[in-house]
Amino acid sequence: MYANILTDISKDFNLTPDNLKEIASCARYEIEQSLSNNPTSLKMLKSYIGLPSGLETGEYLALDFGGTNLRVVLLELLGNGEYKIIKKVAKPLKFPGLYDFISADSTAAELFDFIAATIDEAIAGNHDKKYYLGHTFSFPSSQTNIYNAKLITWTKEFATIGVEGQIVNDLLKEALQRQGFSNVEPIAVINDTVAVLLAAAYKSADTYIGSIYATGHNTCYFESNFNDDTKPMIINLEIGGFSKLAINKYDAMLDENSELPGQQRLEKMVSGRYIGELFAYCLQQGLKLKTLPQFTSIDLSNIINDTSAELTAIQELLKNTLNLTLAIEDLNAVQNLAAAIVSRSARIVAATYCGILWHIFPNAIPKHNIVIDGSVFEKMPTVNRNMHESLQQILTDESDKISLTLENGGSILGAALAAAMSK
Repeated sequence: MYANILTDISKDFNLTPDNLKEIASCARYEIEQSLSNNPTSLKMLKSYIGLPSGLETGEYLALDFGGTNLRVVLLELLGNGEYKIIKKVAKPLKFPGLYDFISADSTAAELFDFIAATIDEAIAGNHDKKYYLGHTFSFPSSQTNIYNAKLITWTKEFATIGVEGQIVNDLLKEALQRQGFSNVEPIAVINDTVAVLLAAAYKSADTYIGSIYATGHNTCYFESNFNDDTKPMIINLEIGGFSKLAINKYDAMLDENSELPGQQRLEKMVSGRYIGELFAYCLQQGLKLKTLPQFTSIDLSNIINDTSAELTAIQELLKNTLNLTLAIEDLNAVQNLAAAIVSRSARIVAATYCGILWHIFPNAIPKHNIVIDGSVFEKMPTVNRNMHESLQQILTDESDKISLTLENGGSILGAALAAAMSK
């Protein structure tokens, strides 16, 4: 009954090799236009840090502050890409019934006093030994050097007053002094994408591109040739805002009803936050539903993973979500639609990587390791295969030189490396 309609919708998510090459070319063009100070859809934020040598050593504190769970880790860099964790402390910034440091009822002083107390726990109250701290801070910030990151605006439902417009390391320093110890010195702030690249480059020298492919999506790369006297450093592309992409009517529906219409064009087509919603718009049209259903990227994963003869997992999901029982050919079409949306996501992401590679290596691409952190890359079925197929279609024989490597836990190791390199 619905199979033909759903199959037609799935075709709207197909990308040809020529489509992929165009995306890659546009990504390269926008990077190079940005470097010439021409306006593009890429923010191209400077990180003020280069790549590690792999020989960094010593004890450092790493603070990971990017969501509602705060992590502070004391670790030792051993050189040659090796490290060991000495002490790890993780605490929620919100605990129902006890405290909530991320609401508008909390102040900057209360939030950073809590962070300082957590740091004190990580160093076991040792107020004599000198510790340098690196900070992975995953919120929109303006930065003029490796220390000076000023919060532009809270995201992720954070609303703590008195932090926006402030330099986060200054707020942390003040809190450490209020807590009675000044032997911990915050010296570096980076975002999570940069942290992933630092962590991987510490272990492998042929690594110049780092990416987050999860609820959100972003990519950074090491830029060695600026058009002015800027020293080589990692550039945070904020690739989620890349706009040189052809959209279909379902993309348009999602964008029109999103929190920020007209913004984050690429992210709305590829990230875990949006692909479930995109699937919902397609099903609403294809199944002629009166209201928009709710689906997540986890639902898409479960749909694609259903290998049962009767597609019972898909049938059960649609029954519970939509109160619909579909024929097997319709269930097959639903599964193919989910696969098409995920496939397009992976292929677009891979195409942007190719554009970055073309920029970094304009003559010939050497053996290269692209590091990726995130649940969509790690867990979503067909993503890895689709990304490799796209690399092959765009780069042809040179694709054999490219590895896509999962990098878990980069936020902590990257923060420690930022501290070591800044010191």
